[in-house]
Amino acid sequence: MEMMIWAVWGGAVLSVLGLAGLVWSIVIVSRTRRRNLPEDEMRAEIRRAMPLNLGALFLSVMGLMIVIVGVFLS
Repeated sequence: MEMMIWAVWGGAVLSVLGLAGLVWSIVIVSRTRRRNLPEDEMRAEIRRAMPLNLGALFLSVMGLMIVIVGVFLS
């Protein structure tokens, strides 16, 4: 029982970290758009933010999955 409580809290922490990463990638892209760069440079900047976005999304989804498993097993 104690282990599942830790799984729920650990999953919640992972989800919050993933959400923070998603917000950070949104900030990066919005700052890039406000700078009014040429099309090629803007695409390159947004392309560099893509791995952060995908990694944060993956982290958030994995955290939510851990929370669900912890809730079902407790």
